[in-house]
Amino acid sequence: MGTERLDTRDDATLADACRAGDTAAFEYLVRRHQRMLLNVAFRMTGVYEDACDVVQEAFIMAWRKIADFRGEARFTTWMTAIVLNLSRNRLKQLHVAERRTAYSLDAPIPGSAGEMMPDPPSDAPSVLHQMEEAEIRQAVQRCIDALTMEFREVLVLRDMQGMPYDQVGAALNLREGTVKSRLFRARDAVRDCVRKSVGTP
Repeated sequence: MGTERLDTRDDATLADACRAGDTAAFEYLVRRHQRMLLNVAFRMTGVYEDACDVVQEAFIMAWRKIADFRGEARFTTWMTAIVLNLSRNRLKQLHVAERRTAYSLDAPIPGSAGEMMPDPPSDAPSVLHQMEEAEIRQAVQRCIDALTMEFREVLVLRDMQGMPYDQVGAALNLREGTVKSRLFRARDAVRDCVRKSVGTP
């Protein structure tokens, strides 16, 4: 499979090539999905360096286990499940919560090629208004951090990554009804937490 043709191939076709030992196909899959997976890992761990390690380890694991990927789920769903599992392990091993600092949901993620998630351009609101919005965003993130892992995962995948319910369920090995139930409870918990944090009724 020529490199010049990789961008026309879907993930399943590229995965088939990977099983046949095509490293160029795998490298293209890495480039295609590493941004999204890094975002998931960062939102789960809260530490950019840990997120980078998680994603790197996830792709190494995926290459070693590519024979296990049979296409029953999307490649991105399979990779997301690996990243989530490694993120859980990282949080347990390093106690990331103790050294995590508040950050904005819209804060850019630094990278070697520049910032990956730049804040959208604004209409230059007042400094006070910006401070108020930043305070709310930080309160939201603190409240998300306070969620138990099972609730944080569905919130990150569905509300922050926009992943469809069926893919969230596949990544977490949950029924769609369970995903929706956890998401409802997670949203409700975050909403109540934010209200208490910023003093809104």
